[in-house]
Amino acid sequence: MKITINRENLLGPLQVINNVVERRQTLPILGNVLVVAEQGGTISLTATDMEVEIIVTLEATTQQAGSVTVPARKFLDITRALPKEAKQTFAINEDKVKIKSGRSRFLLATLPATEFPSIGSFTPLVEFDLPSSTLAGLVEGTQFAMAHQDVRYYLNGLLFELSSELIRAVATDGHRLALCDRKVDIDLAEPLQIIVPRKGVVEIMRLLGGAEDDVHIAIGGNHMTVTTTGQSLTTKLVDGRFPDYDRVIPIAGEPGIERVTADREVLKAGLARASILSNEKFRGVRVVLGENLLTAIAHNPEQEEAEEEIEVDYSGGELEIGFNVSYLLDVLTVLKSTTINIDFIDSNSSCLIHDPEDETARYVVMPMRL
Repeated sequence: MKITINRENLLGPLQVINNVVERRQTLPILGNVLVVAEQGGTISLTATDMEVEIIVTLEATTQQAGSVTVPARKFLDITRALPKEAKQTFAINEDKVKIKSGRSRFLLATLPATEFPSIGSFTPLVEFDLPSSTLAGLVEGTQFAMAHQDVRYYLNGLLFELSSELIRAVATDGHRLALCDRKVDIDLAEPLQIIVPRKGVVEIMRLLGGAEDDVHIAIGGNHMTVTTTGQSLTTKLVDGRFPDYDRVIPIAGEPGIERVTADREVLKAGLARASILSNEKFRGVRVVLGENLLTAIAHNPEQEEAEEEIEVDYSGGELEIGFNVSYLLDVLTVLKSTTINIDFIDSNSSCLIHDPEDETARYVVMPMRL
């Protein structure tokens, strides 16, 4: 195998695939990147941690086809350290890969390409194309509510519900819930539910960061692949049943619900100021509602206190309720509307936050005792 490629063309793809490589792995070959040179001017770079696999295809000058695995981190560090516009040449020398660039020479240890594991081969049950902005909007609007290392492993991921006309993304950590809908037109015989693990969700967002065209999605029994121009990501799916989230979502406008309408940026800034003196661990803020006024009050163990008065549109009775202020700020950051509605029932019930003109995104935050 012999390849010649510009440093600038190689550096970006190496950074992409190194996001998947675990620094501590049980199998040494999982610390390597699989390099495959095709006769005809393309090479592919593959990395996996056995949960997520990324393949990047790029153009190069290939004098000789072949495949080999080399240490991913060292490969990236060498490429990053070379001067801009440098050309790199790779050639297999027995059980080593020789990298030449100008007056620099490197010999990297290799492992056989035949030993490199792959999770990317599966039989798709469903395949369809989506605008990259549609998938990015679904993930960006919900991923912050995923659980972190929860024993209920199915919460450590993002639920996708698919039908022929709608894709819904749902995430919850048991204290808050985020839900986003997007209308689609896909050929789907019956509704489908899948749970994508946290790492897969993070890598999908990275993949979509530079994507402008449609993405191709293939879903199998245990895997999902998202393919853009030059890149393909395969993630295992979580084998579990997501909880029935519908029963925790208050219905906007139902009897007994009190509504607060507020300027999103004004409310966000006021809560952010109050949060400065909240307990660093629990982040609790007491919200007191009165006639057209929301007062946010925070205390901490040092007996310090912050109080912020925010003008809102509210005509219900007096209400006092505690929240983790970080959960509220997360929602107010994700929403982009000028105004937001917050629906309450009482001080012991969850609140529903949503854009008054767009019901495709809804957010539920549970109260906390202060």
